[in-house]
Amino acid sequence: MSKKIKQWIICSLVASILILPQEASAILLKQGSRGEEVKKVQTELKRLGYFNYHTATGYYGSITADAVKKYQKAHGLAVDGIVGNMTYNSLFGSNASSEATQSTPSKGALDWFSKVQYIFPRGKTAKVTDIKTGKSFMIKRTFGTNHADVETLTKEDTKIMKEIWGGFSWERRAVVVEVDGNYIAGSMTAMPHAGVDSEPAVKVVNERSGGYGRGQNLDAVKNNGIDGHVDIHFLNSRTHGTNVVQKIHQDKVKEAAEYIATHY
Repeated sequence: MSKKIKQWIICSLVASILILPQEASAILLKQGSRGEEVKKVQTELKRLGYFNYHTATGYYGSITADAVKKYQKAHGLAVDGIVGNMTYNSLFGSNASSEATQSTPSKGALDWFSKVQYIFPRGKTAKVTDIKTGKSFMIKRTFGTNHADVETLTKEDTKIMKEIWGGFSWERRAVVVEVDGNYIAGSMTAMPHAGVDSEPAVKVVNERSGGYGRGQNLDAVKNNGIDGHVDIHFLNSRTHGTNVVQKIHQDKVKEAAEYIATHY
């Protein structure tokens, strides 16, 4: 074997060793990174209250790293200020197969972060049943990371929701969320916010519903009779703005779980 061929083989082996770790980690954003993925992370962190800079820049500097660390600490992740697959999937949900989606259907109070966000990913539709009235309507999860931001599918679904709550309301009510054979205990409000039905989703707009002012339009389902989205909380889920577990929501989740135990 010639000397040149040996050198070529050695170089190829070294290159493969260097490339493999990069391929193994599809998402790796850290200080110095730039681009749309960085901007996407900054936008989500800002919406959740962790990224305090006035706008998403697309540049991963110390401010972004600090925001990532705060998010990681709050969600039980390794605190390194780097957005790898685990942190990225926590922020946006994972499309990959998981134990939560592969397991047999479940009932009751299920943990939001380890189970529900995968059973009920963004883009998924579900049936909501109010445990007090027995009335049901259809929703779609469109946004949300710490809990589910959802929208009614049609004007008829909105009408039923308003009948249950007596109009648009921040009242927390115990509900059963039915998705793919799972019956999940939830706590829902019925006050649309942070959106404009007549504008494209995620476009930056003014005068978003609920007094949310200027920002990304969190309204993806159009012509359904509401501007923006409403919230559903599950076991251990958190608020987006203040990042806290609200007792009133958890009490309603418990109430819904007790209902599921005797009715499903």
